[in-house]
Amino acid sequence: MHLKHLRAPGVFAAAASILPALADYHVDILEPVTPVSKDIYNLHWGILWVCVAIFCVVFGAMFWSILRHRKSLGAKAAQFHENTTIEVIWTIVPFVILIAMALPATRTVLEMKDASNTDMSVKVTAYLWKWEYDYQQDGVKFLSNLSTPRGQIDEREGKGQPKNENYLLEVDNPMVVPVGKKVRLLITSNDVIHGWYVPQLGVNQYGIPGFVKEAWFTVEKPGVYRGQCSQICGKEHGFMPIVVEAKNDADYAAWVKDMKAKAPPALPETVPQEAPGSAPAAGAAPEQVAAAAPAGAAPAAGAAAKPADGKAVFDTTCTACHSTGAAGAPKYGDKAAWAPRLAQGKPALYNSALHGKGAMPPKGGNTALSDDAVKAAVDYMTAAAK
Repeated sequence: MHLKHLRAPGVFAAAASILPALADYHVDILEPVTPVSKDIYNLHWGILWVCVAIFCVVFGAMFWSILRHRKSLGAKAAQFHENTTIEVIWTIVPFVILIAMALPATRTVLEMKDASNTDMSVKVTAYLWKWEYDYQQDGVKFLSNLSTPRGQIDEREGKGQPKNENYLLEVDNPMVVPVGKKVRLLITSNDVIHGWYVPQLGVNQYGIPGFVKEAWFTVEKPGVYRGQCSQICGKEHGFMPIVVEAKNDADYAAWVKDMKAKAPPALPETVPQEAPGSAPAAGAAPEQVAAAAPAGAAPAAGAAAKPADGKAVFDTTCTACHSTGAAGAPKYGDKAAWAPRLAQGKPALYNSALHGKGAMPPKGGNTALSDDAVKAAVDYMTAAAK
């Protein structure tokens, strides 16, 4: 009998002992690092305390009335039907409270939409399931993918490498911005609706195909800030992270220089198109003549074209879908999945890769790729499936 009375306290004591190991009880929103996110943070807590005060007043009055005016004490119900004074009070007071909350909220929303007088602009294009960043002033452009291998995430073929707390929020190429600069984002999408969401920056903007939406932020201190796509954009929605790294001006300039050095060389400038049958201009370099020639023409003598690297294209563009089998894409090396595709023949596979088919956008979403590079990626994948 005594054990029965001790059973419930024992359960509560055991639960209280293990709860600290399950969570850190951090219930606050993430630390704001931009002017807008700080306004959102203050607005959140300000309105929360207003709601707490309203709750206490309303329920306090209700419980006091129930206790002090109950029938057992002989209380008689007051009759104040259509009492003008009371109706004015309970109309004016909520109206004043709503206006008091609406004013700072409206100011914050207007501030969020004010993308004028910016120091730099970055075009953000969403793809299934990666981000492309195009720095308009600095001439830097790259794709950003989840960097944690899917084998390490799923562990379908055995235990993978140890995971850290951000294993689903790590990318191969983070977005880098300078501290203290107003960064304007031009956000769009190449396929479905995505959401560029980084809580600490106070930005959650949809990327909609065919539209360009604006957002902005100014990071006030160096650091790494993480987010994710906030729209359910498809099967791999949970594997589309965003990482923004804020650096001081000197480190940012060094990063831009390094990214430009890694970028592929620009195409040679073309010479003016000559009339059919005319000789090339005197002194024109062979690569200029080749660039000026019509598409599909044979390269100039002595100008050897460098073959496209199919593996490199696969690793940067195709791996998001074909390494996992996402959205119906045949998984790399899966002979059974590739068999019906191989039966279609190379021309059909080339056409699908170049122009898109089903969930796959043209050129895998990377329209900057050349046709030869796309075909090389197809050759690379089909060779592994034979």
